Amino acid sequence: MGLTNIVYRAAEGSMGKVLIIGAGGVGGVVTHKCADDPSTFSKIVLASRTLARCEKIQQQVRELRGREIEIAQVDADDVAHTVALIKQVEPALVINVALPYQDLPIMDACLETGVDYLDTANYEPPDEAKFEYKWQWAYQDRFERKGIMALLGSGFDPGVTNIFCAYAQRELFDEIDTIDILDCNGGDHGHPFATNFNPEINIREITQRGKYWEDGKWIEVDPMSQSRMFDFPEVGERKAYLLYHEELESLVKHIKGLKRIRFWMTFGDEYITHLRVLQNVGMTSIEPVTFEGREIVPIQFLKTLLPDPSTLGENYKGKTSIGCLIDGRKGGETRKVFIYNVCDHEESWKEVRAQAVSYTTGVPAMVGAKMMLTGAWRGKGVFNVEELDPHPFLSELAVRGLPWHVMEV
Repeated sequence: MGLTNIVYRAAEGSMGKVLIIGAGGVGGVVTHKCADDPSTFSKIVLASRTLARCEKIQQQVRELRGREIEIAQVDADDVAHTVALIKQVEPALVINVALPYQDLPIMDACLETGVDYLDTANYEPPDEAKFEYKWQWAYQDRFERKGIMALLGSGFDPGVTNIFCAYAQRELFDEIDTIDILDCNGGDHGHPFATNFNPEINIREITQRGKYWEDGKWIEVDPMSQSRMFDFPEVGERKAYLLYHEELESLVKHIKGLKRIRFWMTFGDEYITHLRVLQNVGMTSIEPVTFEGREIVPIQFLKTLLPDPSTLGENYKGKTSIGCLIDGRKGGETRKVFIYNVCDHEESWKEVRAQAVSYTTGVPAMVGAKMMLTGAWRGKGVFNVEELDPHPFLSELAVRGLPWHVMEV
């Protein structure tokens, strides 16, 4: 696969140039939001394996923002191919919003070229539904020696939820005992069954065993076996299911004195019914099967039948309500707060032609990128967002479309 020819204007250095890899729903939001801030993002190149996706976003940015971006084709699984594109673009930062399977090849390309790195989801091997940070944390010494920075998990959850916890630890509590991360999509896209981001990644995530941390150890439970009702701001009461989510792994490491942390996500009854049927007939399996002499992976075949998440936004109604329910002590008194954001699907579509799940992931990626480019967040090595100062990030987050609130409970 050859690189698309791109003509670049001469510029002094690479400050302000970004290469965005991934042109799905989140990639579109990141591109729109970066285009809104030319003083920080002076040059934007959007790359994907599928050039047509880039062309669609390029046209939207031109129409909605009156700004030109460059596009390119890249195979992000191929380190040499990505290295060639990075050398051609000469960005200050690579924003990775491709698939989690591609995190390590893109990090390798950044190492080879000496360019900073940012992503929104941690690495997951293609042949095993088990995402962990260990593979990316292992890059710490190499990134440090190279003098470059990798920022991991700068989406919403992980990302903003981690920042909420860091802010709570610094400003709202002397001691934190428990954290429950609550993720509610109270919207309706009009389809009987669809996922809000890449179907393969989404279904792999929610069908693996649940896991939470309590009293110094990890406790596993059967998938979707624990649920409870929560009253979500601007959405109301919804049933949420206990899942394992990647930010738990890093927050256990960085929030001191924590006794328990769990993650909960809401699903409607219709969604659960469809998912269980698909599981029962083997359509969510990641193990290859032979069909008419060809080897296929059932979940990848299922992905081709489901609606593309980037197409859901136009008819989406309702809101997302996501936050952290935190219990602890301040000044000798017990305290419980909910730090949260509410995002409207219809407003997201009007602004960036995306639904709110993509919006709430893409905006924090742009904000994290701005923190790195402006020097508000700097370091050598690999960082999770909660290790850095939450204040400039939260200030910028509110300005860029995701206002946040603290509610005493």
